[in-house]
Amino acid sequence: MLVRLQAVVALAACIAAGSASAQPTAGSELLGRGRYLGEVVAACGACHNTFGPGMQPVPGMALAGGRVFAERGFRAVAPNITQDRETGIGGWTDAQIAAAVRDGHRPDGAPIGPPMPVESYRGIADRDLGALVAWLRTVPPVRHAVAERSRYPFMPALAGPPVASVPEPPDEDPVARGRYIAVNLAHCMDCHSAQLAEGRADPQRRGAPGLVLEGPWGAVQARNISSHPENGIGRWTDEQILGAITRGVSADGRRLAPPMAGRAPVWARMTPEDQRALVAYLRSLPPQE
Repeated sequence: MLVRLQAVVALAACIAAGSASAQPTAGSELLGRGRYLGEVVAACGACHNTFGPGMQPVPGMALAGGRVFAERGFRAVAPNITQDRETGIGGWTDAQIAAAVRDGHRPDGAPIGPPMPVESYRGIADRDLGALVAWLRTVPPVRHAVAERSRYPFMPALAGPPVASVPEPPDEDPVARGRYIAVNLAHCMDCHSAQLAEGRADPQRRGAPGLVLEGPWGAVQARNISSHPENGIGRWTDEQILGAITRGVSADGRRLAPPMAGRAPVWARMTPEDQRALVAYLRSLPPQE
């Protein structure tokens, strides 16, 4: 499967590198899809950008890594995922990039642990995985050595065996499409679910009060987004839910706490179809205390 993926991604990259005046092709569409997923839905830069004071992205350092996550009993450092061959992933093969994203291991076999949403990314559809790899190949190289490697008091065991193949959810089912966005691509439920051990979300309690997120803002718990009428968002209108996702405001107009407030301007760029599907899925979540 990875050999086929490599061929598809290589073709997409070659086509995308052609004349800007060329007619739309399957390859350029794949690359556009990858850019949309990486820059908007998955918002890879939220972790992999290089940040300065006040968590402001450093200009010219997109996806160059270095952000430190010291939480939940571990210390993780986001790596450089630009195309620099020495300090980034420019020397990796397409199959190795795909394996890092969906199978959760580096080319040297080292497992990738949280906050990388390894379990969620295992559900990324084959075509979207190819699209993400194609997009990553277009990221300009930035020479930025991230010397520190992530350290875990436990062996991350979130990946499991390699994923053989994942189909795309049906377009005609908005709840299934929304689930794919919330659970896999945007990995909303990694934070907005009750937490198990070793940085894992409980798939049986999605939407419950979730992860405690630590950063310059202090410690903030991901709120209940289940359909519970009192504790969750069961009484919110669709527009109020969209307001939280795309504008970073609660149903009562209050500004949401970071990091959600920072994600909203990015998620505002989601397509209207994806936004509606996301709301449909959230509506389907059973009430959680």
